[in-house]
Amino acid sequence: MLQLHCSALPSRFISFLKYFRYPLGVPWIRYHGYYKDLHINVIYPGKDRDLGINSVGTVPASLVTYASIQALKPDLLINAGTAGGFKVKGVSIFDVFIVSDLAFHDRRIPIPGPDKYGLGRRKSFSTPNLVKELNLKVCKLSTGDSLDMSPQDETCILANDATIVDMEGAAVAYVCNLMRVPAIFIKAVSNFVDGEKSIHEEFEQNLQATVVTLQNVVAQVVEFINGKCLSEL
Repeated sequence: MLQLHCSALPSRFISFLKYFRYPLGVPWIRYHGYYKDLHINVIYPGKDRDLGINSVGTVPASLVTYASIQALKPDLLINAGTAGGFKVKGVSIFDVFIVSDLAFHDRRIPIPGPDKYGLGRRKSFSTPNLVKELNLKVCKLSTGDSLDMSPQDETCILANDATIVDMEGAAVAYVCNLMRVPAIFIKAVSNFVDGEKSIHEEFEQNLQATVVTLQNVVAQVVEFINGKCLSEL
């Protein structure tokens, strides 16, 4: 199963994918079908039923990931989406990264033992051949449920040695680790978190172009995966 934001799916794949909603009134949407040797499921968390906006953040991501793994039994999960990046670490807008390590930055539990649980540090599935063939950048990702960055968040993000931040990745990694499903994470930078512009303005300004960049990379990743086993990635 390739799990990614619906907007990250290249348009040339749309024709072979069928569409339906999950049961029980949830807003999740699944597209599925075959491309060459791959059976692909694309999962989109949908829009909040009450507010009509996209279901972003760790809670929707965790729920839809768990339900999808339970129902579809994937061999591999790909989480693709946008992220904020640190200019001080050399990030540029529209950069695309493969994530090596993930952690949370807003689950602060200052008690020895539970503090490590709060951070939830995990590694993604290693894909050295994919990274080399597509010449992809690799970095660490920190996840939180807010678009802005408080001083406490910044301290934790820097402690996580993160180059980029998002609102879903570490939650998806938690579920995949729990369910023993290998997962890779592809993130395209839509805004700086340490730039001169406000985060939300820069995000909105660059979103569409970032998605186009992400689509192109996701298409290359799908082509590379086709015909290979996990150990060849």
